[in-house]
Amino acid sequence: MFKSVTGPVLLAVALCLSMDESLALQVGAPAPTCLMKQFQDGSPMAIQAYRGQVVYLDFWASWCGPCLQSMPFMDEMQSRLGERGLNVIALNLDEDPNDARVFLEQHPVKLRIASTEGDSCPTRYEVQAMPSSFLIDRQGIIRHIELGFKKGQSAEILQRVEALLAE
Repeated sequence: MFKSVTGPVLLAVALCLSMDESLALQVGAPAPTCLMKQFQDGSPMAIQAYRGQVVYLDFWASWCGPCLQSMPFMDEMQSRLGERGLNVIALNLDEDPNDARVFLEQHPVKLRIASTEGDSCPTRYEVQAMPSSFLIDRQGIIRHIELGFKKGQSAEILQRVEALLAE
């Protein structure tokens, strides 16, 4: 009896695993919609409002060491490439907004800071690491996903952004 159950059980497990993989957010998928708001004033934001522009959506938190390294890079990228159609959005995931405020006072940036209520954005984007960044093209399609950040990646990320801006 054990042998007769093993085949169907293994098949069921394999199907479940393949279904999970097919549901995972991947490069080439449309950027999910989620509820965001401007961190400073709470006004609503939507990723769809940036259709026709390139978006670098970065999920970060004040306690994240690599986020501290990525913020100056993203700020510089926004300053250099914003006029060409780049919008960097740093979406904060701190449970306490005051933690983000303190971080931003200590490390001021000019790029767009957003927040979200609940976990709709990190869930829809399937955030797996901090920071997690999504490069979204002018048609709203995810073209690259970056998990984590190392300063050595800056040139490669910049090349990807510039290539999308040139399309």
